[in-house]
Amino acid sequence: MKWPNHGGQPETIKQLFKMEKGMEILDFSANLNPLGPPSWLKEALRDSYDTITRYPEPAYSSSSVSLANHEGIEENRLLLTNGGAEAIFLVAKYFENKKALIVHPTFLEYERACHHYHIDVEDVFFESENEFQLPLKYIFEKLNKTDVIFLCRPNNPTGTVVKEEELQLLLEEGKKTGTSIVVDEAFVEFLPSSIPSLSKWLSTYSNLILLRSLTKMYTIPGLRIGYIMAHPNIITVLKDEQIPWSINSMADAIVPKLLEDTTFVDDTKTWLIDQSQYVSKTLTALDFYVSPSEVNFYILQDKVHLQRTNELFQFLLRHGIVTRHTHNFKGLNGEFIRIAIRSKEENEQLLSVLRKWRNES
Repeated sequence: MKWPNHGGQPETIKQLFKMEKGMEILDFSANLNPLGPPSWLKEALRDSYDTITRYPEPAYSSSSVSLANHEGIEENRLLLTNGGAEAIFLVAKYFENKKALIVHPTFLEYERACHHYHIDVEDVFFESENEFQLPLKYIFEKLNKTDVIFLCRPNNPTGTVVKEEELQLLLEEGKKTGTSIVVDEAFVEFLPSSIPSLSKWLSTYSNLILLRSLTKMYTIPGLRIGYIMAHPNIITVLKDEQIPWSINSMADAIVPKLLEDTTFVDDTKTWLIDQSQYVSKTLTALDFYVSPSEVNFYILQDKVHLQRTNELFQFLLRHGIVTRHTHNFKGLNGEFIRIAIRSKEENEQLLSVLRKWRNES
């Protein structure tokens, strides 16, 4: 079976399993904020409509300054990109023909970007038997022969977060071996306030490269807004590699307005804490494994029936719920499913179906 490479494709899943086209599906496969987009965004996009009649300003100064101020860094440490995907591929280009480590299970596009730019990739794996902890000792043994490490924090698909002290050790050792650490923080805005972004580390660690996306928090995947934060010398090289007018004018116009709406982010975090705790507690009581996620998604496995994950996926689908398979996540191999945290009502529907599965299985 040819599984889709990403979540958020319910129509493709329906076709794959020969389901009725008109059947309603709740999409738990995409890691987007179910509270968004912000209520004011539609009107703001209408207001910026006239920007499409002229070329964007090549430096995207307004957006870049707003993002730099938001992160507390100098503007020359930041590059606006066409979503997180362009950020990943630009960074991979920077390390063309070199050697990389990718820590799995993780987002598929790191490996794809590395292969595109002829980077020799070695896989390492989070310790699944230890709640997906970073295999720090093993990575240290590989640093002398590694130019770059790709790491997702919070990690997709597990939602887990590498400890700050472990990452600091890795960066310190990387400075000695000439190894850069690329940390994808696409979901960082969903983290509790007690777990800050790493942007404050950029002035200390010249070997740290951070990737960001505004897609997830604001539910705007169609606008394609991301950015890279790194040492100014790296940003200069990446700017030279970026295609002209990579970001469209409407996306550029909306960035400052998104960053001004701190209430939206705060409200999302309050909602997420309440719902994620409730969902995790309920599923654990039903004897499901739930990864110790800090964000708006988690991976799940039936501890009673470890080998029946595909059946569980299809059971949920027949009951109108699509989740994210893990057949193309290295190290998971289809043995788990990834599920997003959605609205209270939708989460209740999911839990109801999983109770039904438990009773029938």
